[in-house]
Amino acid sequence: MKLHSPVLLLLLFLALPAWGAGVYRWTDADGKVHFGDEPPAERKAESVELKYNQVGSTPVPPGTFDSGQRVVVYSAVWCGVCTRAKAFLKSRAVPFTEYDIETSRKGREDYRRLQGTGVPIILVGDERMNGFSATRLTGMLEQAGHLRATP
Repeated sequence: MKLHSPVLLLLLFLALPAWGAGVYRWTDADGKVHFGDEPPAERKAESVELKYNQVGSTPVPPGTFDSGQRVVVYSAVWCGVCTRAKAFLKSRAVPFTEYDIETSRKGREDYRRLQGTGVPIILVGDERMNGFSATRLTGMLEQAGHLRATP
């Protein structure tokens, strides 16, 4: 079945209220925590504020990490944006160190010290990027001497 533009727009329009409805958290009788887009009728639920990892860069406080001008990527195996960021670095022959925040003890500890709220976190020397932007990362790599500056 092929969807036409008006039908697709209608479906998107109908889905918008669900996106804006929010996320709720509750605990069942066995103590198991649940999340959903609607609160359960039989239990009290609290609204959860979602924080999205937005692309940006901020300096890493001096002395937090001794990375020199190294490139470090904090990622998770399930993260598609992390995969794209690593592919970007590999395609430009930029060496980097990767730490999985879920399977690596150092990755978890560093992520906590960086007060991470999403992945990837990319460090280039003392510059930090939350998320991934090819344009911004190129500038960071050029500034650190990993890539030649583009005219």
